[in-house]
Amino acid sequence: MSGTKVLLVANTDWYLFNHRLSLAENLRRRGIEVHLASPGGGFAARLRQAGFAWHEVRMDRKGFNPIREVRTLNRLRDLYRQVAPTLVHHFTIKPVLYGSLEGRWRDVPALVNSITGRGYLFAGRGIIPWLLRIALRPVFAHALDTPNQKVVFQNPADLEAFLALRLVRRERCVLIRGSGIDPQRFRPRPEPAGDPVVVMPSRMLRDKGVQDLVEASRLLRRRRVRVRVVLAGAPDPGNPTSIPEGRLRQWTAEGVVEWGGWSEDMVETYAAAHVVVLPSHAEGVPRALIEAAAMGRPIVATDLPGCREIVYNGRNGLLVPVRDPQALSEAIQTLVEDPALRRRMAAEGRAIALENYTDEIVNGMILLVYDELLAGAGQPAIGGGTT
Repeated sequence: MSGTKVLLVANTDWYLFNHRLSLAENLRRRGIEVHLASPGGGFAARLRQAGFAWHEVRMDRKGFNPIREVRTLNRLRDLYRQVAPTLVHHFTIKPVLYGSLEGRWRDVPALVNSITGRGYLFAGRGIIPWLLRIALRPVFAHALDTPNQKVVFQNPADLEAFLALRLVRRERCVLIRGSGIDPQRFRPRPEPAGDPVVVMPSRMLRDKGVQDLVEASRLLRRRRVRVRVVLAGAPDPGNPTSIPEGRLRQWTAEGVVEWGGWSEDMVETYAAAHVVVLPSHAEGVPRALIEAAAMGRPIVATDLPGCREIVYNGRNGLLVPVRDPQALSEAIQTLVEDPALRRRMAAEGRAIALENYTDEIVNGMILLVYDELLAGAGQPAIGGGTT
């Protein structure tokens, strides 16, 4: 489709590579010129190796320093001028805010904004995130108030929260649960031999509930439950709730958990587990849990929006209260001591993932949103649906 350009913008190159590469590939198969933009990191080279034009947009993910934020706006302005996109899809809070403002000012024909979770700004506790919410609410409302855009939410609770804050109009909202996975890559594998292994696949953040799992592991040790608790992920210095590497090494030396850093091969990480855990404090729809379900691993997660989209309590996993290490330890113990329950939940999880969360399903829904906006802007359709 000559002339149609789609630009995908996120706050990390890691997000684009791990969550939206299949969308970019789907667009390319349809003849679309695809551009990707984010701050630089370890995945930019991989995006380029995959054959995509990747553009660096420096962005401070930690705070809202006015001078740095203006620089980010200027970088996005230069990028939009350079690429001249037909449609821009923003992911995560800062790209949504600044990208929508620039898209509005530069008359980009179609804008899509994905709210992948409320994050530190809208879910954080304390005076700083509260003040930021007060200050930025009118800016968000202005940025999201254009007829040529749709705002995509991953769970109903986030959608209703934005409506309650009067940040977006309901007619501009779309619900698309999570990002898709390749069911052939993430497919069931037999459980490994040996003591049960519980894996937490996540960035090492307080908001992901890492400390809750550490405390739960201590409780399991006191009850002499035979289990290994593994943290599979790295700190994220760009996030205010990142856990220092020294603390992670201290927990490992103590023997309460095992931490080996970032895993390059998540398929093997899930295959080495008996149970997957995510005791997060806030989520969109966590891709890690979709991958775990597709691989037939029972899940323990917190009972909150996002996790409830993929974990059906008692069917493919167990839900526990937020910030409750005692309940978390009990749920883990239930699963590690009951292989028959794990096998039943494994089958249910695979079925749930196939029914709702494949690349074909999720990307097809996104492309239908693109086509609706492009039609309204008098642009050629991409051809929403499956390939």
